[in-house]
Amino acid sequence: MSELSTKPYLVRAIYDWCADSGLTPYLAVQVDDFTLVPKNYVKDGKIVLNISVDAVKNLHIGNEDISCGGRFGGVSHQIMVPINAVIGIFAKENGQGLVFQGQDSAPTISVTSESKFNTSDSPPDDPSPQGKPKLRIVK
Repeated sequence: MSELSTKPYLVRAIYDWCADSGLTPYLAVQVDDFTLVPKNYVKDGKIVLNISVDAVKNLHIGNEDISCGGRFGGVSHQIMVPINAVIGIFAKENGQGLVFQGQDSAPTISVTSESKFNTSDSPPDDPSPQGKPKLRIVK
C-alpha cells in the first residue's frame, strides 16, 4: 500500500483555519499541462486563486485535486488544480499559511505577511503595497 500524501490534508486544514478565522484563503499554484485555470491570468507559470466561499462555487479539496467554479473578469471558468501543483495556501489578510516545495508534501518554508514569494534570501528590490500577502523562503 502506498503512503498517502499529507499535502491535501494540510491544504484542507489551512483552508478551514482561514474560514473559521474570517480570513480569505488564497491558493498559490504552479501551472502545468494538467492544471485547468484561465491562462490569461497566469504570470511566470504561476497563479494565485482566491478560494473563499464568496469567491468560488462547488469547492472540492480532494486527495488528488482541487476543483471549483470561479469568475475571472466577469466570465465563469471551471478550475481544476492537481494537488501536486499546489505551491501553497495562505490567508490574504496576514500571509500566514503553508508553502510546499518539490514533490515532498511537507511544508518547507514559512509564510509571513512581511515577506515576498521569492526564492532568494534577499529582500525584494521593489516594495509592494501594504496589505497584500507576500511570501519568501525562510531558511
